[in-house]
Amino acid sequence: MRLLIIGAMDGQIGAASKIAMSRGAKVAIADDVDQGLDVLRGQGSDLVMIDVRRDVLKLVESLEAERIVVPVIACGIASDASAAVRAIKAGAKEYIPLPPDAELIAAVLAAVTEESHAILHKDPRMAQAMKLAEQVAGSHASILITGESGTGKELMARFIHDKSPRAKARFVAVNCAAIPENLLESELFGHEKGAFTGAVARRIGKFEEASGGTLLLDEISEMDIRLQAKLLRAIQEKEIDRVGGKQPVKVDCRIVATSNRNLEDYVRQGGFREDLYYRLNVVNLALPSLRERPLDIPVLAEHFIRKYSEANAIPVRPLAPEVRPMLVRHSWRGNVRELENTMHRAVLLATGNSIGPEAIILSGGLPSPADPVVSQVANTAAAVMSGAGTGMGLVGKTVAEVERDLIIDTLSHCLGNRTHAANILGISIRTLRNKLKQYSEEGVPVPPPAGEAGPDRVAL
Repeated sequence: MRLLIIGAMDGQIGAASKIAMSRGAKVAIADDVDQGLDVLRGQGSDLVMIDVRRDVLKLVESLEAERIVVPVIACGIASDASAAVRAIKAGAKEYIPLPPDAELIAAVLAAVTEESHAILHKDPRMAQAMKLAEQVAGSHASILITGESGTGKELMARFIHDKSPRAKARFVAVNCAAIPENLLESELFGHEKGAFTGAVARRIGKFEEASGGTLLLDEISEMDIRLQAKLLRAIQEKEIDRVGGKQPVKVDCRIVATSNRNLEDYVRQGGFREDLYYRLNVVNLALPSLRERPLDIPVLAEHFIRKYSEANAIPVRPLAPEVRPMLVRHSWRGNVRELENTMHRAVLLATGNSIGPEAIILSGGLPSPADPVVSQVANTAAAVMSGAGTGMGLVGKTVAEVERDLIIDTLSHCLGNRTHAANILGISIRTLRNKLKQYSEEGVPVPPPAGEAGPDRVAL
């Protein structure tokens, strides 16, 4: 990780710098806030440690004004309680007392660098997406990740980066929907001093910051179509022009973009450039909605229960048995993000030894019974999880066995209609036929096609 220390290098601040370097951090030094800002504009940093004798408030306000996102940790002598209070009020995230403690410095660095981006899953649909992501991660191709809001597109982008040859370099994310249109160009490509009002110094953009690593363009469909032309050139030529600059700058970053829109439709509507779409869509990774991966719902729910129980110093309570079918059958229009909020709320509201229905507040409505894709998959998954229909739950079963049961149960529900079952399961008819052929060869009874009955008619 990259650490910027702002303060004099004599004595205790110098000792903190040596501890950080011994723990693997690349340390840059600045004597005052202005020098520190120059470092951040020119090369960026993952963490800033500042001596409380420097102007912490000026640093925080400057970072906000220039939209530089980096955590700030204040350092000062342990006996100076008032300085610690001033630093926290000014916007510092934490306060580290000096003389520096090696383990405390290490813990702060670990908190920044070892954030978990694990993707929990058990459902075959998500396992299929993870397999494709791992397969393409080692390439240098641009990847377009699509899916509804809250399905974990940024997490998937980080997973791809971590599995790629660029994993040791930076992962830089830009939310194209959150930055005003007139500022996004500068954010992406950087600017020279005086290029516009407020450009007080040269600043590198996200393309340069991510050079050697991965650049995530989150919700790229929200980018103004005029800026899309400049983005296309940057991707094709691997060079960018800073705002107000006279010379192009070479960059080398892998592009991962996300969108919650159907970009093909958006291209036809004129909202997105077709040439940029094809440049980004070398590999399309479509993430299933949470209602399409029902076997993941209990796994994620229990993860969030543990997470928020620990965060609120509350004993971990299990989900009551009657809650699981409630969760699986819910529509989850906000996907994993909505589930996380629901379980956070449930942890706070639960009063008994388990998290019961009274603690579960679901937003929106249940899926329509007329929606066969949602209702049948959810019902089948709920049955499997509760042990209904199969005589047992998931414990002791492999993913392949769960997948087989889901396919056979769905096919039975469709009275043997292969096309209908494939649509419900979200797989191609060819994949379904191959699975059924495999099961038949393994001696598993396969429902005959619709309109054909009898033990001696088992067509695939």
